[in-house]
Amino acid sequence: QLQASGGGLEQPGGSLRLSCAVSGFSLDYGAIGWFRQAPEKEREGVSAVSSSEGTTYYARSVKGRFTISRDKAKNTVYLQMDNLKPEDTAIYYCALDEYDTPIGPRGIVDRDFGSWGRGTQVTVSS
Repeated sequence: QLQASGGGLEQPGGSLRLSCAVSGFSLDYGAIGWFRQAPEKEREGVSAVSSSEGTTYYARSVKGRFTISRDKAKNTVYLQMDNLKPEDTAIYYCALDEYDTPIGPRGIVDRDFGSWGRGTQVTVSS
């Protein structure tokens, strides 16, 4: 089970930190991904962290602004979002890929993630 939290309303240039609490599965295995979906847009894979040496992935649209991390003791994954832009507005979901599927040139793919949490709304607006 995954539980995402930490969304809210923030001004452009501001920061938010999303949390994904994982229960029933150890972060020593698999991969956790963050996806987002804005109104009338396709779901986008934003970031992921793999159990394999903590390898991380970032979509080009967030690279340099977002940072993914994990706390194994708390079995929680975080997404630190800095320098937020209005185009970051979306519902953010965390998801689990139990098999730690290798990430290809197209980035993380939602069909590789079998368990999903409820989303948390992020709104960036002045």
